[in-house]
Amino acid sequence: MTGRSRRGVKFSHNNKHSNGQDGRRASFSDVSEEGSPNKARSSGTLENIQEKSPTPEEQQQSDYEKKKANFITRTFWTFVMIGGFFAALFMGHVYILVIITAIQIVSFKEVIAIANVPSRARDLQSTKSLNWYWLATTMYFLYGESVVYYLKHIVLVDKVLLPLATHHRFISFILYVFGFVFFVGSLKTGHLKFQFSQFAWTHMALFLIVVQAHFVMNNVLEGMIWFFLPAALVITNDIFAYICGITFGRTQLIKLSPKKTVEGFVGAWIMTVLFGIVLTNILLRSQYFICPATNLGANIFSGLDCDPNPVFIPRTYSTPQLFFLPPNYTLSVTTSPMQIHTFFWASFASLIAPFGGFFASGLKRTFKIKDFGDSIPGHGGMTDRMDCQFIMGLFAFIYYHTFIAFKRSSVTHVMELAIMELTADEQLDVIKGVLKYLTNQGVVKPETPASFEQFLSTSLEV
Repeated sequence: MTGRSRRGVKFSHNNKHSNGQDGRRASFSDVSEEGSPNKARSSGTLENIQEKSPTPEEQQQSDYEKKKANFITRTFWTFVMIGGFFAALFMGHVYILVIITAIQIVSFKEVIAIANVPSRARDLQSTKSLNWYWLATTMYFLYGESVVYYLKHIVLVDKVLLPLATHHRFISFILYVFGFVFFVGSLKTGHLKFQFSQFAWTHMALFLIVVQAHFVMNNVLEGMIWFFLPAALVITNDIFAYICGITFGRTQLIKLSPKKTVEGFVGAWIMTVLFGIVLTNILLRSQYFICPATNLGANIFSGLDCDPNPVFIPRTYSTPQLFFLPPNYTLSVTTSPMQIHTFFWASFASLIAPFGGFFASGLKRTFKIKDFGDSIPGHGGMTDRMDCQFIMGLFAFIYYHTFIAFKRSSVTHVMELAIMELTADEQLDVIKGVLKYLTNQGVVKPETPASFEQFLSTSLEV
């Protein structure tokens, strides 16, 4: 009995080749790329089982259903994004700033994730924490710069906010230094290459996403048109590049994006310029769009009030005396200078901004991924939709401050100089001098300076 096998049962451990070449039990290290156990072992066990292959008609129907479902999902979320965008646009500047902030955070998360190694990240929790610390520090610095610059009339008269405003850059630097020291202190042997690559990758993401998005936020505060027009031009160019490409596109434009054609590229440029001229003509009629955000509570219904920038006021442009024209005859056209600027903006949105998308395509090819994420159902990641917007927003900011901004002293600028560069006694002297000037001009009553002097003496005694 002991020398015979019971009922002819054979145990796997008695057969050296039953489970593998060395007779050991299968482990997770034997998992193939497809996620199933060792392919040879599986095929040996299931070699007699044959699944019924779908017919060509069934396969075609399945592909059609998948494309249909994806099209419905993509269309639905397209309308959701458009509706949400215009709702925020009409509700006021604060809502647009909130959306830009959310885009910054989501895009940063997506870009950081594609270079992350999960197994290493689990061993180095400090690396993930540092990524978010860098983001918070950078946003604190950039948001603070915008608040101090655009909202001086609020910040510089507040007792609590004034020290933060006057020492903002130093505070931001100290916060960054704390992060740098913590990073150096967290370096571990065996993980140095991963940690330093994450350090460099994080700073690249901060520059390409957070810093550029910061200038987009500044465009909002300068006036809604400086945000909406560039964004609309990029979206329009993307739409017409697709339409023109599928209509008469033949010549490939760039290998990184095989579907992009020269014909679609040029056709989209022409259509974007025409659309930009029409859209600018509409936006110029609304002070809500052309006025700076001096009142963050304003919306499309309450509107804003300001002296328009000269770039929005129509001018007549005449040609010089030309030899082929009759004597004293010139050609002239009347338009606002902004229409001329729109041509250059539309050209940049059509000819340069798409290279932001090509850059993103190259980055995805490097890491062998289709999309940066799945933040937007049917569209991929947030970065996939915003890759061209970041560089366009930066261009709009630089172009505006170089060629369009109306440079003159403002009340907030004078207040900043008085508060930050004069002593309290000098500030009082400025007020007295202004009151005396206004009295001589008949703007204030003659007894006002005397009342102010009496008020000061009483206050100082108390």
